[in-house]
Amino acid sequence: MSDGVRTSIEAPLRWRRTPVTAVGLIGAVLLGAAGVAFSRPDLVAVGIPLALATAWALARRPAAGILHLTVSAHRDVDAAQTGVVVGEMDAALPADWVQLAIDQGGLRTGLADTAPGGGVLRTRSRLRHSGPSEIVAVTARGVDQDGAWVTDPGPRTALTWNGVPDTVPLQQLPVALRLTGLHGGHEGARPGQGGDFRDIHPFAPGDELRRVDWRATARLARRPGELLVRRTHALSDSTVVIAMDTADDLGEAVVTWGTDDPEHSGVTSLDLARQAALSLATSAVRAGDRIAYHVLAPGGRTVRAGAGARQLARVRDVIAATGAHGAEVRYRRAPVIAHGSIVFVLSTFFDGAAAELATHWRAAGHAVVAVDVLPAPHAERLAREQLLAMRTLLAEREDVFAELRAAGVDVVPWGIGSPDTALRVASRGQRRLRAVRP
Repeated sequence: MSDGVRTSIEAPLRWRRTPVTAVGLIGAVLLGAAGVAFSRPDLVAVGIPLALATAWALARRPAAGILHLTVSAHRDVDAAQTGVVVGEMDAALPADWVQLAIDQGGLRTGLADTAPGGGVLRTRSRLRHSGPSEIVAVTARGVDQDGAWVTDPGPRTALTWNGVPDTVPLQQLPVALRLTGLHGGHEGARPGQGGDFRDIHPFAPGDELRRVDWRATARLARRPGELLVRRTHALSDSTVVIAMDTADDLGEAVVTWGTDDPEHSGVTSLDLARQAALSLATSAVRAGDRIAYHVLAPGGRTVRAGAGARQLARVRDVIAATGAHGAEVRYRRAPVIAHGSIVFVLSTFFDGAAAELATHWRAAGHAVVAVDVLPAPHAERLAREQLLAMRTLLAEREDVFAELRAAGVDVVPWGIGSPDTALRVASRGQRRLRAVRP
């Protein structure tokens, strides 16, 4: 995503009186009465300015206007820590000052009184998770004539920040079982250029003379004028499809499962899923492969297959904007996967839908890798019944993984151990399958 986001609202002002005028009026009357009763002209002299100020406030209603509120955020490049975002609020309204209520991370963090203008207030937030999050929300109202008049609070203006996950360097990815492209960085099954030795073949129309193997011709030619050429395998590209299941967002702390508590959940499964998706996409583009991205949710985003730096930037933005869909309805239609693709299914595999899709794609002839993005669970503060339920769920997951392996799907844990090592092992297994494939 870009290094800055911005949103703004315009709302009409509706002025109303505050209790300040009533307090001023009562105070002036009491001072005047006390001065007359006790023959204290000094009290009457103090009450006269208060009465005049109150009368002035009652008679002079502020002019109607429009509240212009702009909220922007950008990365703090000077911060010692990464993931620090600076928010700025600009408020323009016809009033003496403006009152701002600030929410950060969904919690009220402060109130401020400031003069209207540009850059009237700044906030600093440290991101705990990647993906979409409400970085700052502002509610503003105007105050005029020393607090005698105020406006109704304006609409709550929230700014969403899509945090880009970090990446894990991956040396090698598994590729599709059948490569169909004629260019790329992987050795294909067709004859061409750039790959390893394939065979010695009689010269045919279309062969280049520089491919003639004169030693093989002198040794193996059977007829005068027969030429033999040395053929190699073509280098092909692979299509990498990343399918992310967003049904669950489970943190390291098991006690927070089923609750919306990002402050205490630790690293969540969607944090690892976004990290895995961007790492896979970066490694695939570096190898010259095409990448496609699908969110396994009703109405989920889809990025069609493409290659190059622009495609990676497009996929990075969509990954950063991917959050938990929160819907109870399962997706009904599986994404369309192009022939000759390798599919990475990113899920916690508590819901059987992702495993069913992985098995379906493997049965259709695609190479499939199931990436387990569940973080290492921490069982602190769990009751006995909760601990038993957690163990039961994890045992059911192991049964799902056993069925996936039996169907020919490689299972790679992302949150535990080294994903690079597991992917290299899966890559060697895919190469063996391609070697025996007709």
